[in-house]
Amino acid sequence: MVKKIENTIIEKCPVETALDVLAGKWKILILWYLRSETKRFNELQKLLPRTTQKMLIQKLRELEEDGIVHREVYPVVPPKVEYSLTTYGHTLKPILKQLYLWGEIHKDKNQ
Repeated sequence: MVKKIENTIIEKCPVETALDVLAGKWKILILWYLRSETKRFNELQKLLPRTTQKMLIQKLRELEEDGIVHREVYPVVPPKVEYSLTTYGHTLKPILKQLYLWGEIHKDKNQ
């Protein structure tokens, strides 16, 4: 992506682009929990008890709009909605694993 500031074209750093998509505590955690299997909305809510229903819905929609998460709605009563990573979303798995490993190192360092 390219920004134009005062008649100067500045190319956006790829890290900034990634942060625009993944920024915030909840998106990374949502992706972590979806990395290996499909989850229903209520399962994600239980895994993320400190987020509100509204926030979780918003972040899932943003990830869906970016093509990272797939939302499957089943025509049943009560409604059943499942979330999973798209093929594109699976490209984030090595990054998520590295974040996990770094988090373990950092946690051990601070004990």
